[in-house]
Amino acid sequence: MKGTDMLTIGAFARACRLSPKALRLYDELELLRPARVDPDSGYRYYAVDQLERARLVAWLRRLGMPLAGIRDVCALQPAAAAREIRAFWARVEAETAVRRDLAGFLVDHLAAVPAVPGKDTTMLELRYAAHSDRGLVRPSNQDTAYAGTRLLAVADGFGPAGAPASGAAVEALRFLDTEEVPAGNVLNLLEEAVRGATEAVRDVADPGETGTTLTALLWTGSKLALVHIGDSRAYLLRDGGLFRITHDHSVVQSLVDEGRLTPEEAGAHPQRAMLLKALTHGTPDLKLHDTHRGDRYLLCSDGLTAVVPEHRIRELLTAGQDPEEAVRSLVDAANAAGGPDNVSCVVADVV
Repeated sequence: MKGTDMLTIGAFARACRLSPKALRLYDELELLRPARVDPDSGYRYYAVDQLERARLVAWLRRLGMPLAGIRDVCALQPAAAAREIRAFWARVEAETAVRRDLAGFLVDHLAAVPAVPGKDTTMLELRYAAHSDRGLVRPSNQDTAYAGTRLLAVADGFGPAGAPASGAAVEALRFLDTEEVPAGNVLNLLEEAVRGATEAVRDVADPGETGTTLTALLWTGSKLALVHIGDSRAYLLRDGGLFRITHDHSVVQSLVDEGRLTPEEAGAHPQRAMLLKALTHGTPDLKLHDTHRGDRYLLCSDGLTAVVPEHRIRELLTAGQDPEEAVRSLVDAANAAGGPDNVSCVVADVV
């Protein structure tokens, strides 16, 4: 309105790209109250300096943030609000990745050509090996490694009861190795099993002092379902190329993601072992992976990746004739580099 700093609800709606209906709702929810309400007509008026908050609300709604979350963000200072938005979007991306992988599975499953009766079908299976080593410096081994017909897992415990924690996490998943896994429900099954593993860790250790990472793959007969939390890793060797299929939940990795550190600087950072997530603190990543005959998978604790560069890991995985040989060569390489930490490796071939 010319000559005043007040806008009618219609003018304010056009300026902030929110509908008058939305503005009335946000008024009722005390998210965006008008600066003045006419006592006779009940007509709402807004101050020009409310436009910035209104536009923020509009942008957050387009992101899909719930109204309760928007209220919290609007109450924060800009730097804290930015962190909250970043955390919200990370959750959205994680949930989207799970849905994308499930949608991919359903498309493949429904589009598959039915098998011709009597026609030979090539069945894929895993050939695997696992080994965990104390290393050359640590007084005890807090890692746990497991490989079976359907389940592959590595857990890296930390704190006073790190060994019982990692052992409990893997033990809680071992029932998956003996049960037939329905491909369509594998992510739900794995998610439920991880909840049980989380409770098992809480039963053996104080979550405030002790915890564990967990990286595991569950074989369905045609696909691998991945669960991951912490800084242990999973790699895929395919056609000579090595691909990391997990993302570290660590302080240093977050700094790399934000562009504040290079990958080379991250390797020598004093906080490189500090985790943002562990099994009892945070939501794990869940994904489905298509497999090809000839694929080789590696699961390992950071006792390997902290001292053996990825190009050397690729060389050793490529050279290893079978999983047992590959596992031994990787552990030996970590110890040859000083063995400062426990090191655990699981190698599995799709054959």
